[in-house]
Amino acid sequence: MVRGEVIDGKQIAKEIRLELKEEVERLTRLNVRPGLAVILVGEDPASQTYVRGKVRACEEVGIYSEFIQLPAETSEKDLLARIDRLNRDAAIHGILVQLPLPKQISPDRVIAAIDPEKDVDGFHPIQAGRLLTGLDAYLPCTPHGILQLLKRTGISLEGKHAVVVGRSNIVGKPVSLLLQRENATVTMCHSRTKDLSYHTRQADILIAAVGRYHIIGAEHVKEGAVVIDVGMNRSPEGKLAGDVDFEAVRTLASHITPVPGGVGPMTIAMLLHNTIRSAERMAAST
Repeated sequence: MVRGEVIDGKQIAKEIRLELKEEVERLTRLNVRPGLAVILVGEDPASQTYVRGKVRACEEVGIYSEFIQLPAETSEKDLLARIDRLNRDAAIHGILVQLPLPKQISPDRVIAAIDPEKDVDGFHPIQAGRLLTGLDAYLPCTPHGILQLLKRTGISLEGKHAVVVGRSNIVGKPVSLLLQRENATVTMCHSRTKDLSYHTRQADILIAAVGRYHIIGAEHVKEGAVVIDVGMNRSPEGKLAGDVDFEAVRTLASHITPVPGGVGPMTIAMLLHNTIRSAERMAAST
């Protein structure tokens, strides 16, 4: 029998955007308008979709957005020069370079070139270090979105056993740190983990962030677990699907996020949150 409550990321993100719109209106009255620059190199269809969603969200809450599309053959030198100009642009409070990048461009060098105070993705080594050591930092958008989904659904993290499947710098590692901040006990699994289901079946909160279609099935989930699906894949039929077999797992989970409509909208909401926060900080320092 179906019993899992679906966590509606679209609705929660909508509520957050309304809150952020009020923040932008308050800042605008103080002659501060948050500004976000989004750079897309090439014409990857998925990246174009993500970028369009980010630009629309900026418009919705009143953030000034600058969309810069560069050809796929753009050199690393040219991209770094563009970032340098944005670093010095007082109207821009956040800089986002859409990943993945063409092979001739090093993502590590690009991320490091962004002014840490404008790194609203939270990827810069300085921001990552601040997160690791518990200092104030721009939280990476997807992990922060996951945390907000859990909190706004009324799910307590303290003392819970959270299992994170995936150890990427973008999701797996930072979300494990955020969960520990909330006093959860965290186990991290990855491609070399032996007997994955042994670990995942112990999870009160299971976060799947691998990028492999339906890697998590009913055999991986204990009854009553909260399941957060970060995956964004295509099914054999070409439909958008997650890392979790939603229909099979929902019969066991107490709460579960869908794909699409779960974590994705929250990622964009947290990007807007970081951009507004950057504008506030820069205004306070002038």
